Amino acid sequence: MNYNDNYSPNTQFSIFPPAVKHLLIVNLLVFFALTNPMLQQFLMEFGALWPVGSGNFGPWQLVTYMFLHASLGHVFFNLFALWIFGQGIENFWGTKRFVVYYFLTGIGAALIHMWIGGTGAPTVGASGAVFGILLAFGMMFPDRYIMLLIPPIPIKAKYFVAIFGVIELASGLMRPDSGIAHFAHLGGMVIGFILIKYWGLKGEGQNY
Repeated sequence: MNYNDNYSPNTQFSIFPPAVKHLLIVNLLVFFALTNPMLQQFLMEFGALWPVGSGNFGPWQLVTYMFLHASLGHVFFNLFALWIFGQGIENFWGTKRFVVYYFLTGIGAALIHMWIGGTGAPTVGASGAVFGILLAFGMMFPDRYIMLLIPPIPIKAKYFVAIFGVIELASGLMRPDSGIAHFAHLGGMVIGFILIKYWGLKGEGQNY
């Protein structure tokens, strides 16, 4: 088998792995629910991740915030990345481990964001868990090629992940008030790295 083949995710929804399929469905349903003003107020008040001490924080928000998104672009990017990279990881690891990993990276991302980069505004989005999936893909399939859109050139997954990590770190340090939870993204990657090492998972073609 040639491990340097370009990576192509499945495009037939009916045969998506179950966790990815259901995560896509639930996130889309919640996003459409947010278009209703009354539901939006309720979901944001109880489901978004509010800072501790704000009066609105609840521990369940460490999970529920992952299913809320602020805009069409926000939900599109996260679900597109989940579709692209999540299928390969779930098929490689199995559904149970994938689900545990997804939620632990999302929760870890929230905790790190609250510790380092949290502000007075509520936090929403699956980006922390999605960046954890991105990190996993780079570690499990380091030599698979991903086709960039701009510019349209192939790049190995391990370099793709490294570039994203550097961008997020630089953005978090240089633009702390951008309104984007850069340290949540980094947190998802850090927790993902710890989990993969703790579990002793081996990547494609690796024998360590």
